[in-house]
Amino acid sequence: MSPDAVVTGLGVVTAIGQGKQAFQQALFAGRHAFDVLRRPGRQLPAGAAHDGADDTQPPFIGAEIADLQLPASLPRKGLRTASLSARAALAVLDEAWREARLDQVRPERIGLIVGGSNVQQRELVLAQAAQAGQPWFIAPAYGHTFLDSDLCGLCTEAFGIRGFAYTLGAASASGQVAVLQAVEAVRSGQADVCIALGALTDLSYWELQALSSMGAMASSGAAESPAAACRPFDRDRAGFVYGEACGAVVVERFDRAAGCGRSGVQPYARCLGGAFNMDGNRHPNPSLGGECSAIRRALRRSALTAAQIDYVNPHASGSPIGDDTELLALRESGLLHACINTTKSLTGHGLAAAGAVEVVATLLQMRAARVHPCRNLDHPVQDGWRFVRESAQACEIRHALTISIGFGGVNSALCWQRL
Repeated sequence: MSPDAVVTGLGVVTAIGQGKQAFQQALFAGRHAFDVLRRPGRQLPAGAAHDGADDTQPPFIGAEIADLQLPASLPRKGLRTASLSARAALAVLDEAWREARLDQVRPERIGLIVGGSNVQQRELVLAQAAQAGQPWFIAPAYGHTFLDSDLCGLCTEAFGIRGFAYTLGAASASGQVAVLQAVEAVRSGQADVCIALGALTDLSYWELQALSSMGAMASSGAAESPAAACRPFDRDRAGFVYGEACGAVVVERFDRAAGCGRSGVQPYARCLGGAFNMDGNRHPNPSLGGECSAIRRALRRSALTAAQIDYVNPHASGSPIGDDTELLALRESGLLHACINTTKSLTGHGLAAAGAVEVVATLLQMRAARVHPCRNLDHPVQDGWRFVRESAQACEIRHALTISIGFGGVNSALCWQRL
């Protein structure tokens, strides 16, 4: 029998709050931070339209972190060249590390999996633009900051991690797949503790324009009412709205008799099992069969029936075809009875970070026995669901299911049991 894998520490930063307490309060209050995106490199440059085209395209909208705070205890070395994605990673890792008291764990028995690839795009665009025409003056640090391993190197250096560390790319499911791989790492004995980190995906105007052009993103043309643009599972949804976010989940082996061996550490939940499968499809369109397979395999591996799931935290991006497919997959998997809400309606879509942040949201709700509301769910696309609508409500969650889907045919599902 595989050893238990439990979560003993959480860290989070989103546009609606940094740290678990602020994040949880914002979730239950139904707060949002959607507005016009203002970070340098997020809007099309003036005069970018091609000849004869209208150069008055509305600005992109989304949710940006107002003031990212880094703990004073972190070493200052390397922070000068650290990107927004890297600084967010350090902030959430510090919070999760302290809660799980990982300073008491042997460094060589701690692993780190960073969910996300190509997450520092805006920083690279800005660096390239600043040296346009004179690339020989590019900062030497660019030679390693453009690599995904930069986040692994910075985090392992700052926290003295001496076990394995690597990045994992699964598009918008990267954060949750990182959690699933962390569970497998501790169960197999590769590490005693493994931290899954959903990296902040720092989009530039190139990615924002491409996602808008393909019809996946609702944030172009919604600048007059950004608060109303993000509406998963609503009839008037038009695509996802980007939101800066980063989340960390500490997973470790657990002995029910001895606990984790560190006083003061209280596990949030046990991961009973999960599944990760592909559709055999390069494109962004979802697959009903692929989603059903991930859900059913996760339930089977967890020795649960669908009827035992009290709460579902879905992918719920706000994509017209994505939302329809996901609800049909949940219905066909026997989950119509479960309580359901949409974390992205409050935080926006964090892309690589989304799955990890939604695991954090799920475990906080399980511990609080309370579920947060959905914003903008005025006209649900389907009837018969137990959506949490205008306000938070009490909900005893013994078992929960989290779902995360990604471009390129990625499907993932995890089952959780409250401890």
